[in-house]
Amino acid sequence: MVTRLPRIVIAAPASGHGKTTVATGLMAALRLAGHRVSGHKVGPDYIDPGYHALATGRPGRNLDPHLVGEHRLVPLLLHGAATPEPADIAVVEGVMGLYDGAIGRDGFASTAHVAGILRAPIVLVVDISSASRTIAAVVHGLATFEPETRIAGVILNKSGSARHSGEVTSALEATGIPVLGVLNRDDGISAPSRHLGLVPAQERDDARTGLDRLAGQIAAGVDLDEILRIAWGASDLDGQAWDPERELAGFSRPMSAVKPVVAVAGGRAFTFRYAETDELLRAAGLDPVVFDPVSDDALPAGTRGIYLGGGFPEVHAAGLAANESMRASLRAAVDAGVPTVAECAGLLYLCRSVDGADMVGAIEASAAMTPKLTLSYRSAISPADTLLAPAGHRSTGHEFHRTTVDPVHDGRPAWLLDGVPAGFSIDPAGTGKPTLHASYLHSHWAGYPLFAANFARAVHDFEGAVPVPAVPVRPTGSPVVPVAPAGTGPVVAAPEFDLHHHGDADIADGLVDLAVNVRVTAPPTWLAALIADTVVDLAHYPRPEAASEAIAVRHQRPRSQVLPTSGGAEAFALLARALHPRHAVVVHPQFTEPEAALLAAGHTVDRVILDPADGFVLHADRIPDQADLVMIGNPTNPTGVLHPAAALRSLVRPGRVVVIDEAFMDAVPGESQSLAEALVPGLVVLRSLTKTWGIAGLRAGYAVGDESVIAAMAAQQPSWSVSTPALAAIVACLQPAAVAEGAAATRIIAAHRRVLVDGLAELGIPVTGSPSTPFVLVDTSRIGAVRDALRGHGFAVRRGDTFPGLGSQWIRIAVREPAVTRRLLETLATIAATGAAGGASPDRARRSARPDEAGWPAVHKVNG
Repeated sequence: MVTRLPRIVIAAPASGHGKTTVATGLMAALRLAGHRVSGHKVGPDYIDPGYHALATGRPGRNLDPHLVGEHRLVPLLLHGAATPEPADIAVVEGVMGLYDGAIGRDGFASTAHVAGILRAPIVLVVDISSASRTIAAVVHGLATFEPETRIAGVILNKSGSARHSGEVTSALEATGIPVLGVLNRDDGISAPSRHLGLVPAQERDDARTGLDRLAGQIAAGVDLDEILRIAWGASDLDGQAWDPERELAGFSRPMSAVKPVVAVAGGRAFTFRYAETDELLRAAGLDPVVFDPVSDDALPAGTRGIYLGGGFPEVHAAGLAANESMRASLRAAVDAGVPTVAECAGLLYLCRSVDGADMVGAIEASAAMTPKLTLSYRSAISPADTLLAPAGHRSTGHEFHRTTVDPVHDGRPAWLLDGVPAGFSIDPAGTGKPTLHASYLHSHWAGYPLFAANFARAVHDFEGAVPVPAVPVRPTGSPVVPVAPAGTGPVVAAPEFDLHHHGDADIADGLVDLAVNVRVTAPPTWLAALIADTVVDLAHYPRPEAASEAIAVRHQRPRSQVLPTSGGAEAFALLARALHPRHAVVVHPQFTEPEAALLAAGHTVDRVILDPADGFVLHADRIPDQADLVMIGNPTNPTGVLHPAAALRSLVRPGRVVVIDEAFMDAVPGESQSLAEALVPGLVVLRSLTKTWGIAGLRAGYAVGDESVIAAMAAQQPSWSVSTPALAAIVACLQPAAVAEGAAATRIIAAHRRVLVDGLAELGIPVTGSPSTPFVLVDTSRIGAVRDALRGHGFAVRRGDTFPGLGSQWIRIAVREPAVTRRLLETLATIAATGAAGGASPDRARRSARPDEAGWPAVHKVNG
């Protein structure tokens, strides 16, 4: 059968060039232009197809030769393009770099490999932000590396200006490959990410709005008519569309008169499964019904099979743990022998716990997050007859997670993965055959219809009754804690604020410290040893030259534009003494030391209070024109808001000094929006090393910026104010290896913060804005005296009423390891359920909180 299907593949030289942004935006733009679009993804990824589905209005689908075989790629493409109605064009998003595929297999499963099988033209998306003419060399190399690969055009992404993109376009003329569009730098159209890539579209309330904006920008910047022309130039395809009923024909057998219900996990916590899985279940005579393990009280009525796919149980652990009725319902079903398949997140959910948060407990194992990412294609063998496959059956799959399960199997493994036993194949009801199949392995059932057939046979044969557990049922969908969104209540601010109050004043013996923002309880071993080695040199006066040089190299500045300081506190004091502002402005809510330093130096200070209703966003037009000194944090303490660098730059003008406190910028991945390397007259940036490296007691920081301001600060600085150990720490922490280690720590912070943010959301306590810091700001106005209640339960948090612009209903919570966060979330749930004054006795709560666990580990504890 010959089929005409216009199609195009979106590829890139490497990950990070904008494939997902452009492919998804292109799908949305074509759909808005009146075309029916089918979205596809090369590789095993689940998240990108979720965005494709949002853009196209039809299921996003995967094309992966490792998972389904090369011979199924064209049939699956044709099936996706025909279901639920014929598409006008298929857009296929590639994976990684154009020629990157399975390791050691010469590009097998790469974008180029799949494009060749599909006979589809390729459009390259190239990030040109750091090059110009060199881009032409890169494109030329990609086009000639494998001569049979057809690159039909290039979309230039992240152009700095028309002149910049013009230079690239001119250089590309020699390659004969046309430029199809230019997209400018725009952080506003990128999707947020976390430890396993993008945040799924199902978890983002703003996904639709962002996609509409992206579609408009693609339509404006890319020649859609030329894209369509290239797609229509693809040759006809030979073969039949994939058909789930035809795939199952060889496994057919008499089925039930009614369609048994298969409960399929969904919602925000379980977003990973292939669209063809549901289609195979329906073709096998089953009725897949999606349920939400976070918000639903029990499995769907009539459940006789369970499918728990992938997702993020570690992010939604608080909600999963709090839903006791669902956990009991699922445990009862599994124990009764209901056929159950669990992949990755499903495996974790069935364990006893995930990092201390109670889960279903159907599997006698516990899960814990680790620093290691497991990302790999796998070859699997069934070690014995299981729910899915007979003994010796060979298949393929992939793993993508950051957890481990202990034990990894209990003597009845689900698979031999590359020869190693893994997973669980269990007969909990004593039926004589396994009814539970759980492992980390993700399988694409379109490649192995036998799995669907065997699972369906077991579901049809199940004759037991699923017991109803005797667990109190809460109203469907009601949050654990009824709290209004942050910012909806009035700001109750005292007329005066204790500008000298710090988080360490909120802690006490026996309390878990969630008030202080220092990331680790002690500096890393290598840094501690280096600091200790300076003791032998303490007889000499401190020599700052090496530290100044390290700062200059780190931020690409001349030595005259840098100044080591005894932490940020000294820098504020130096500025207050060095400058003579007539109209000083401090933007609040913000760290209180800048204002305290200005007042101590005898200056008058005006406050510009940002509005919680819009997430404490900076509006530059609210800064008085006459202000000749402006101080602002980025990201700010305590709000966690990361202001755009462009907005901060706009504050600079002749006769004004703008001071940006970047004390927490080293907690932001990539230090995006930093101005520490911006050579702008009148701009000064302060940095601190104490939070990330656990050296708050040592005091180490620096200032960079306008040479005249730095010189004035240096003139006010007492001789030898920065100690020898602090200077050594500055040098050490700015070396490339340490910078790389710090960058890794930002990913830990981001992942741990996501656990806290999403856990609070599951409890109905939204966090203010989108924090970029190792702490979050929460409005507790609807809960009551939660800070005092938390102290009574063994937790210290930072009080908000010491920050101008905030009142007593605000608290700042430091990001800690997930195990500590889980206990905090459980405590908040208890407080909300019993009233702020209720709950466990303070002494008992303090003992259970175990303050010795409050520190951050030196590992990345997140899961996939």
